[in-house]
Amino acid sequence: MSNAPKNRPLRNIGVIAHIDAGKTTLTERVLFYTGVTHKLGEVHDGEATMDFLPEEQERGITIMSAVTSCRWREADINIIDTPGHVDFTIEVERSLRVLDGAVGVFCAVGGVQPQSETVWRQADRHRVPKLVFVNKIDRVGADFERVLAQLRDRLGANPLVITLPWGQGDNFEGVIDLTRLRYYVWPDERLGAEMTDLPIPPAAEEMANEGRRQLLENLAETDDAIMEAYLADQDIPLETLRQAIRQATIKLQASPVYAGAALRNKGVQPLLDGIVDYLPAPADLPPLMGQTPRGEPILIEPRLKDPAVGLVFKIQMMDQGRKLNFLRLYSGRLREGDEVLNTRAGQKDKIARLLRLNAGKRERVPEARFGDLVGVVGLRAITGDTICAPERPVLLERIVAADPVITVAVEPETSADQGRLLETLTKMTEEDPTFKIKIDDDTGQTVISGMGELHLEVLIHRLAREFGLSPRVGKPQVVHRETITAASLGEGLFDRELGGAAQMARAQVTAAPLSRGQGAEVDCPLTPTETILDKHLALAQETLRSALTSGPILGYPLTDLRLTLTKLEISEGLSAEAPIRVAVSVAAREALTKASPALMEPIMRLEITSPDEFTGEIIGDLAARLGRVEDLASHSGGFRVITAQAPLAELFGYSTAIRSQTQGRGSFLAHFDRFDLVERKK
Repeated sequence: MSNAPKNRPLRNIGVIAHIDAGKTTLTERVLFYTGVTHKLGEVHDGEATMDFLPEEQERGITIMSAVTSCRWREADINIIDTPGHVDFTIEVERSLRVLDGAVGVFCAVGGVQPQSETVWRQADRHRVPKLVFVNKIDRVGADFERVLAQLRDRLGANPLVITLPWGQGDNFEGVIDLTRLRYYVWPDERLGAEMTDLPIPPAAEEMANEGRRQLLENLAETDDAIMEAYLADQDIPLETLRQAIRQATIKLQASPVYAGAALRNKGVQPLLDGIVDYLPAPADLPPLMGQTPRGEPILIEPRLKDPAVGLVFKIQMMDQGRKLNFLRLYSGRLREGDEVLNTRAGQKDKIARLLRLNAGKRERVPEARFGDLVGVVGLRAITGDTICAPERPVLLERIVAADPVITVAVEPETSADQGRLLETLTKMTEEDPTFKIKIDDDTGQTVISGMGELHLEVLIHRLAREFGLSPRVGKPQVVHRETITAASLGEGLFDRELGGAAQMARAQVTAAPLSRGQGAEVDCPLTPTETILDKHLALAQETLRSALTSGPILGYPLTDLRLTLTKLEISEGLSAEAPIRVAVSVAAREALTKASPALMEPIMRLEITSPDEFTGEIIGDLAARLGRVEDLASHSGGFRVITAQAPLAELFGYSTAIRSQTQGRGSFLAHFDRFDLVERKK
C-alpha cells in the first residue's frame, strides 16, 4: 500500500499461472531485488515469504492469495501472488477483480497449460492488461518460440517480445533487450541481484535484429506513428517505442513478453522495468461504473478529492475472532476513525485500523488513498461488499463465486464440540465464498461443500491445526443439478375464500430446455391490464425464480432451462399474495414434472501427463470411468499429455490410480467444466 505523494506512480498487479509454473518463486525474487526481503525464500524449502500458511509450506503450493508491496525505480508496486491449483480459483477471481495489471507466468517446457489458460481468460473477462514471463528457460526441453505460438493460438494474445533468451536449456546464458538492443547477464555469485549490461554478442546479432524487426512489425499494427517510422526505415527513439508498447498493453492490444529463469535468478529485473513502464497506474484506466441504491449508473473517478469508494475483495479471520477485510480503494481516501457505509447491508461502521499488508505481516498506517490495497479492521462486511462515504452511497459489481461441486459430511468428535464446529465452519464460509455448509434436513448431518477434494482436505486440516477440532469425515459425494429434456405446459389454480372474500388465481407456465451452460431463466412476456398490475407480474416472476431452487427429482437446483409465464388470471380486486404464489408455483411444478426431468452431475476436464508407454492403460481406465479423450499430444522427454473429460463421481481416488498405472511417474490436473447428463450402464 502506498502513502506516497499524490503523483507517485502506483502499480497493482497479480501473478497468475498454472500450478508449478514458478509464480511464487518469481515473486520471491521480486521481493529480494526490491529490498523487501534480505534472503531468497524457496518454495521447495517451505520458506517462501508469500506461502506463509503451514498448509502452503508443507505442500509447496499457494492456497490463499497473498498481498505484499515493494518499490522499483520511482513506483510503488502492490503484488498479489495467486494460487495455481483449480480448487482455489476464487482466489484468482477476486484478485483479478481489483487489480490493474497482471503478470502471466508460463513454463518454457509446459507452455500454455489448462489452468494458465483459465486464469488468462479470467483476466480477459475483467479487462486486465497483462505482461508475460516465460519462466524456466534453463530447463531441458525449453522452447521459447513454441510458447509464443501457443500464446497466439490458444489464448488469442498478441505477444510483443521485449527480452529474447540467448540460449535455452543448459545453454541459457542471458537475455537480449529488443527495445534497447543490449544484452543482460547475471553473475551467479550475486544471486541475480546484480545485472550486467553488455553489447549484444556478435553470434546473437542476427537473431536480435530479426527479433527487433518482428517487435516493430507487431507494434506497427497497433500504432500509426510506429508504422510510419518503420515503413520509412527511420530510427525510433526509445521513449517513443516504450510509449507505444505501453498504450498497446493498456488497451489490451498486446502483451509484452519477457524470458528468464526465476530459480536461477535470471531475467527478473527487466520484468520489473516492464511492470513500471507498461502496466497502468490506477489513474490510467477508465472510471469504474457503479450504481446508486436506486439502480442509477454512476462513474467512480480515481480522484483523491472525491468521496471514498472501495470494494472488500477478501476476508481473513484474525486472532480473537476479529475480521481483517482486504479493501481496494477506487476513489478518495480513508483514515482511521472515519465512518463508512456498507451499501449492501445499509449499515455504518467505523474504521478501527488500516494496515499495510506484506504476506503474513501487517503494518499499521494512518491513511489509504485511491488505488491502494489495504487491510481494514472494524468492518462488518462480506466478500464483494461496497464500502463508501455515507454522503455518496454507491454499489459496485459484486464478486461472483463458482458453485461447489463436491460435498462431505462432518461430525464432531464429541457432542460438546457441535456448537463450536458450526461456529468455526461459518467463519470459514466468510473467508471463502466457494465453501458452503448446511444441515441435512433428513439426517441432521452437517454437510460441507467445496471445489474439489484438495479444497476440502485443506479446510479440514485447518480445523485441526487452527481450531483444535478433528471432526469425523464421510466419503465425498458430488453435488448434482437437475434439468429437463423436453418442453411442457403446466397449470395451477387457487380458488377459495380468504378473509370472507373469494380469491382466485389461475396460471399457465411452460418449461423449455436450454443448451448446456446457459443456466436457468425466467420469462414473463405478459403486459399489465386493469386487473393484473405490475406488482402481480413481479410477484409471479419472483415465484418462478423460487421454483428453480428445487427440482422435482431430488430437490437439487435447476439449470439449463427456461420457465415462462404464459397466462395469468386473477379475481378482481385481489389483494392477497398467496393465490398468485400458489397458482404459479403449482403450474411451474407441474410443467417441470411433465418435462422429463433428469439429474446432472459435474463433468471435469483432465490433463494427464504420463510416460508414453502407459498411454494405452490410462485411456482404457478413462473409458471405464465414462471418460472421453479429447486430445493426445507429445511432450518432451518421452511423455504424453492426455486431455479428457470425465464425471467427477468417477474420479475419487484417481491420483492413486494414476500413480499405480504409471509406476509413480504420471500426474494429472482436473478442473470443473460443466454440469451434464451422464448415462451409466445398468
